Amino acid sequence: MLLGEVEEILDIIEPAQFKKIIGPLFKMLARAVSSPQFQVAERALYFWNNEYIMSLIEEHNRLILPIMFPSLYLISKDHWNQTIVALVYNVLKTFMEMNNQLFDELTLSYKAERQKEKRKEVQREEAWKKVQKRAVHVSNCNNNHDTSQSASG
Repeated sequence: MLLGEVEEILDIIEPAQFKKIIGPLFKMLARAVSSPQFQVAERALYFWNNEYIMSLIEEHNRLILPIMFPSLYLISKDHWNQTIVALVYNVLKTFMEMNNQLFDELTLSYKAERQKEKRKEVQREEAWKKVQKRAVHVSNCNNNHDTSQSASG
């Protein structure tokens, strides 16, 4: 219902007013598109079927695409609902056609960021393994120390 009302407002908004709300609006849409509830995601993705809204998006794609890209890319890889994935592919294709250079930059940046996150995760896991190994070692040393004291006492 909220998304329907937002679309009705966007149908009559002046371009100057639209520019003022781009940040909060598209952050909200990125969250809605990312919703595991497919009806919410689907409704948010239908904004790209509205010609007037599309003209506003196209005019401000350099501001909007960086906000929407991470959510759209992630959904394209692992949303459970294939209809949502298909709609996301259409939106990504539209953005790519609008501004291919920015799309490519965001794709590279996103992939680099994911690689950095994966490396951090591996480092974190290795650090935990070291902590666990050290804890086992200390525990064994304490057990051996306790056993030797019991035997001599």
